[in-house]
Amino acid sequence: MCGIFGAINYNVTLPDERIFEGLWHRGPDQQGQINISNVKLYHTRLAIQDLSISGQQPMEYNGLVIVFNGEIYNHMDLRIKYGLKASSKSDTLTILMMFELMGMKMLNEFDGMFAFAIYDTHNRRVYLARDRAGKKPLYIYGKGGSYVFSSELNTLYQVVRPEVDYASLSDYLYLGHHYRKSTPYLFVEELENGHFLKIDTLTGVVEKTTWFRMEDHYMAEKELGYEDSIACLDELLLTSVKRRIDSSDLDVGSFLSGGIDSGLVTAMGAQSSPKLKTFTVKMEGAFDESALAQKVADKYNTDHTVVEINFSNLKDDVEKILINHGEPNSDNSAIPSYYVAKEAKKHITVVLNGDGADELFGGYRRYVPFKSIDFFNTGHFTKIGSKILTGILPVAHKKQSNYTYIYRLLKFAGYSDIVKMYCSASSDLFVGYEDQFLVKPLMKGITEDINRLNSYPISSLKKMLLMDFESMLFGRLLPKMDIATMAHSLEGRSPFLSKEVLEFAPGLADDFKIKGIRTKAILRDLAKKYLPGELITQPKRGFEIPLSKWVDGELKEIMDVYLLASDALYPGIIKRKFIEDLIANKVRISAEKRAKILFCIFGLEVWYKNL
Repeated sequence: MCGIFGAINYNVTLPDERIFEGLWHRGPDQQGQINISNVKLYHTRLAIQDLSISGQQPMEYNGLVIVFNGEIYNHMDLRIKYGLKASSKSDTLTILMMFELMGMKMLNEFDGMFAFAIYDTHNRRVYLARDRAGKKPLYIYGKGGSYVFSSELNTLYQVVRPEVDYASLSDYLYLGHHYRKSTPYLFVEELENGHFLKIDTLTGVVEKTTWFRMEDHYMAEKELGYEDSIACLDELLLTSVKRRIDSSDLDVGSFLSGGIDSGLVTAMGAQSSPKLKTFTVKMEGAFDESALAQKVADKYNTDHTVVEINFSNLKDDVEKILINHGEPNSDNSAIPSYYVAKEAKKHITVVLNGDGADELFGGYRRYVPFKSIDFFNTGHFTKIGSKILTGILPVAHKKQSNYTYIYRLLKFAGYSDIVKMYCSASSDLFVGYEDQFLVKPLMKGITEDINRLNSYPISSLKKMLLMDFESMLFGRLLPKMDIATMAHSLEGRSPFLSKEVLEFAPGLADDFKIKGIRTKAILRDLAKKYLPGELITQPKRGFEIPLSKWVDGELKEIMDVYLLASDALYPGIIKRKFIEDLIANKVRISAEKRAKILFCIFGLEVWYKNL
């Protein structure tokens, strides 16, 4: 895992040491830089594969130069497949040899996570690319034929000093994260997953190519029966986990909760790595899954550590945690993610996780009604009825209760606008409070995508899963884990996001994912082979932190400093009185939603004040 930075036709005045300083946590082992005409490339390395000097970057090979962040797990298999020979076992070198052989068609062959820049000095072209899911970040500033790109948005900002995009910030508040390519800055975009750019360094002309489309796989149904699908998934996951362990010259550990996703990864990982190091979070004020996790650790004899987080330093750490993101962040689970990564780094440098399983296999309770009802095209009678019901019913306060589930279901079913419906069913922040915005959320990107997906001949459940993959997973969950781990120079690997699993899971029948009210059915049935029975029936929980308690307790003082400041940013986007009324508990709203909105605004202000 590494950090990359580069510039094309741009005069970088920030000293090299400042650029390296901004990327250092992504690559503390080695730093390198190269200037070739009007192209500058920087790299900081976290050495995991081929620890020798032959793995250093920028790497040059037959007129090609690369800076690469990520891992290609099947690169040695590709060398055998295509007869590529070299003394170095570096996956970076494999990329260059593959590029020389077939150009960017090589991307279809890779099982990995990556963001890289290749400079073809013969043709004076730079190629920027990201992996299928968008595991590794890449932000790009482009204006007037000049380009600057970086793994770190904070570092890019220090170089180009872009202006704030207020329309984008309004969309962020409404959705809870920046959607797809949008960022909080003008002329700065995030390169989307499954895309690459080709930039002519002489003319500044750029071409964008979509090399992987998740929607294509959702429209290609698998014909396997249920038992055969379980067997196939078993084989694919075993291969994925094994690759992610074998392609490391350092010890690999695993995050282990009390759920089936991390449990399956751990069980399979223990087959490839005896005495696998595992880590479980035990948080004050949250559901304790450590006893369930211990059952898996005992079954597979792992070297197990329970990370106890009491958040005693929360008010001192929260700003630092949020600033790491380089943009406004509303995901409060970034806090425990940061702490568990910090503890894991004391023991290992590479850790496996279960990211992506819920979005691929239907892990959230809100997916259940989408299996039976097409909420993307529901009739107005249902919508009017649900609006009446939610206007009468008491506000739902308890997060995991059945009442809250039904209340939220009725709520999002009440929106005839499918963008509002999706936002309500997913992040559920400012939906219903549109009249409080001074800068109206335009939501152009997500509106275009939802309307396009809604035209596809696929089920309502598939539409929801696909939207969550492209929006929630890409824009919120993967960045959260990447930033939490890389803040401590820890590499996170996600077996559920392998090439083969991403191509297999979307085509599975809806019944294989949601059976009645049973979520993730195929994973739960696969888990019977590997996990104790108590884990298989557990509901999805994630990091259930006591946010409402924090907002009125541990974090109240520091949040008030930001939210009540006379020079706060948010009053230019949303009415100050609404936020002040939320702080004073004068709005009829659930305690959880109130806390989420206030934390979302807090994330905005922390980002802005620390530019």
